[in-house]
Amino acid sequence: MKQKTLLIKNALVLATMDGNGREIGGGDVYIEGPEIKKVGRNLKVKADTVIDAAGCVVLPGFVNTHHHLYQTLTRNLPKVQDAKLFDWLIYLYDIWKHINPEAVYASTQVGLGELLLTGCTTSSDHLYVFPKKDSGFFIDTQIEAARELGIRFHATRGSMSRGRSNGGLPPDCVVQTEDFIMKDCERLVHKFHDAQKFAMTRVALAPCSPFSVTTELLKLTAVMAKKWGVRMHTHLAETIDEEAFCKKLFKMRPLEYMESVGWVSEGNAWFAHCVYINEAEAKKMGITRTGVAHCPCSNLRLGSGIAPIRMFLKHKVPVGLAVDGSASNDCSDMLGEIRQAMLVQRVKAGVDAMPARDAFKLATQGGASVLGRNDIGSIEPGKAADIAIFDVSGLDFAGSKSDPLASLLFCGSSHRAKYTIVNGKVVVKNGRLVNVDEFKLAERANKAADQLYRKAGC
Repeated sequence: MKQKTLLIKNALVLATMDGNGREIGGGDVYIEGPEIKKVGRNLKVKADTVIDAAGCVVLPGFVNTHHHLYQTLTRNLPKVQDAKLFDWLIYLYDIWKHINPEAVYASTQVGLGELLLTGCTTSSDHLYVFPKKDSGFFIDTQIEAARELGIRFHATRGSMSRGRSNGGLPPDCVVQTEDFIMKDCERLVHKFHDAQKFAMTRVALAPCSPFSVTTELLKLTAVMAKKWGVRMHTHLAETIDEEAFCKKLFKMRPLEYMESVGWVSEGNAWFAHCVYINEAEAKKMGITRTGVAHCPCSNLRLGSGIAPIRMFLKHKVPVGLAVDGSASNDCSDMLGEIRQAMLVQRVKAGVDAMPARDAFKLATQGGASVLGRNDIGSIEPGKAADIAIFDVSGLDFAGSKSDPLASLLFCGSSHRAKYTIVNGKVVVKNGRLVNVDEFKLAERANKAADQLYRKAGC
């Protein structure tokens, strides 16, 4: 059967984010099925669908490298609006322990829908809360929800094996045994992980954090991830409190501890946050190709600090961007996250530390590298047709046409994409989701959130 074709034409600027960093005025992109076939100006081709991108900036779809989608139901809670990480977690665990399949489905679609609406085409997620009842197919539920929306999805099977009775933070009712966790990880990898080019679904193994899992689980995860050919993910070095915890319990700094359990050697791991990493550790991460999911909004929201991204880039550490969970951001705005990444490094390392184009590279090429993909992250022939189109013709961009690409970060009152295309299919059109009714979804999510609060006695 003949593949459907799509032509994006006449872009104000087409930012390819390829190895040459080409920016094409009046640029066109020709797509067949899921694949980009031609990139240039005034392409002489016919297509089933034509999108006129006049007045628009066209970019590779953004890649979100860390999220907790279930947290979209617990945003903005007054009692933890001003709490630091450990206090924030302890309060919220007692709400999250009541999540059920409906909450997982609705929250997944809310978070992924927001991402699509802000130009993100690939997202990972880290779901690590599994109550004793009805949680056996939470990841399956997420994958189903992602497929309905049409986003490229990296599900990570999170886990917690160190409960409060054993010195951890989570309540014991959401803690699972190492054997149970690994059996479910194996099931999910065999059922869903697709290692092929243009894969829409991949699976990674993701114990929650050094303070919520046992050393045995981390070691076993490293062994099995290598055996099954999948990547590993966890939180690391997010706060000073975590560093103190690791030094007290393990007599090691967080990265040193993860190296001791086999996570810093094979180039198949990425860590969220990495705020408290020193230069010697950054060098090691660069040599081993150990990645970082940079979460600037969350780190500011919780007062955790600012990750040393310029230092990471100097040592060739793979760095991608991430919105993190929606209870610590409190949104899934990918373009907003890129803007924050640009701004916050200027405080950390100087006003010239993060130009707009470098921030966009983190969200495209960088995210692809962190997730271990060479088929996304740029607009060039042979890559997946994952594209974000933003209209910069409005009043809020007036006076900014000297640099339309940078204007997306410096200007604008809305971060909604005009079009988002994933695997050659339009999933956002004229600023609205194509496959899901946004208003009905919001109503569904609010109902699930209300039920969750009632169960928790909030």
